[in-house]
Amino acid sequence: MRKIHVLALIGSLVMLSSCEKPVISDGSFIEDEGTGEEVTDAPTRKFTFTVKGDFGSPYFMRAGGYLSADGQDMTDLWVFDYVDGQCVQSVHQQPSTSGDEWGRPVLRLKHGTHHVYFVASRGESPLVDDAAHTVTWGTPRDTFWADYEVTVTGTSNGNRAVTLDRVATKLRVSVLDEIPDGCASVAITPDRWYYGLDYVTGDAVGQQRTERVITVPSSYIGTEGSLALSIFGLSSSQEWQTDVTVQARNASGDDLGTAIIHDAPFVRNRSTDYSGCLFSTGVNTELTLSTAWSDPHVGEF
Repeated sequence: MRKIHVLALIGSLVMLSSCEKPVISDGSFIEDEGTGEEVTDAPTRKFTFTVKGDFGSPYFMRAGGYLSADGQDMTDLWVFDYVDGQCVQSVHQQPSTSGDEWGRPVLRLKHGTHHVYFVASRGESPLVDDAAHTVTWGTPRDTFWADYEVTVTGTSNGNRAVTLDRVATKLRVSVLDEIPDGCASVAITPDRWYYGLDYVTGDAVGQQRTERVITVPSSYIGTEGSLALSIFGLSSSQEWQTDVTVQARNASGDDLGTAIIHDAPFVRNRSTDYSGCLFSTGVNTELTLSTAWSDPHVGEF
């Protein structure tokens, strides 16, 4: 299973809440601003979670850090710190705004048991709902998640390894026959598709039936067996099924060819690959495996 690894290191301080203004000492406790005495009801330890990708490449090979899977950099990283079922602090990072801190969120954790939830994604138009503890994307793409439980004490070791597991699924459609003149796009419409993630439970949420329209470059016109289209969604760890409509269209939106895939199975960290003909029949099919993921489900339409 493809994973993203996270290493917790002691690092520089970033205060995550504007509600408190404590004076920080050596990382073992908080001092009262007025007296300098230890605030015994809110001792903390400081953690810098350094996220690295490319699964084997050293973090320091690239300044600022990065999260990458299948050669694609993540665009968002969220960290949610929960104590007794309540979110006490959170961090959202993007490479364009986080500078050298990208991929290295800093949290000061109070003593006690925490669930720290990590979400890394390159999906487009994300929307965080704090009340529902969800992240939903306008266009889902590869996404990783982890629930990391840690009990913090005054002697806690700050070096922690966390693994983010892929919670995305992927549909890959290969068109085997010749792409005719005038083909401008292909619409892929699953009857059931998930656009969001409950970051507390790791479950897929935000079910929709929305067509995903992919533009066909003019260079594909007249080619045969070269067009492959993919869409990402979120998935739970249990396999589920849905019908999928695949329709080729011209620039005016007219139907040039349609295929329906029945009961296509999906599960997180697996590509579901289908191949077949949209414009003709009788062409020998060829199945393509997605070797970077778990073994895909393959079929014909």
